[in-house]
Amino acid sequence: MSARIAKLFTAHPEAVDETYFEHMRFAGWFAGQLFLAAGAAFIHALLPFLFESTASAIIRRLYERTHNRGH
Repeated sequence: MSARIAKLFTAHPEAVDETYFEHMRFAGWFAGQLFLAAGAAFIHALLPFLFESTASAIIRRLYERTHNRGH
């Protein structure tokens, strides 16, 4: 039973060639970048002359970094 539970935590990280903790670090960094993009988009919604392309640039960089992971 414990081996099946352990596999729940390691199957996906192994699929992208990472350990559990490497994946945790990357996912945390990724979440932080999304948080920054969301903040820039929110400020842009209120003040359209600020952060005109910041959120989309962050999303583009995230896509470039992740679209081929695990393949």
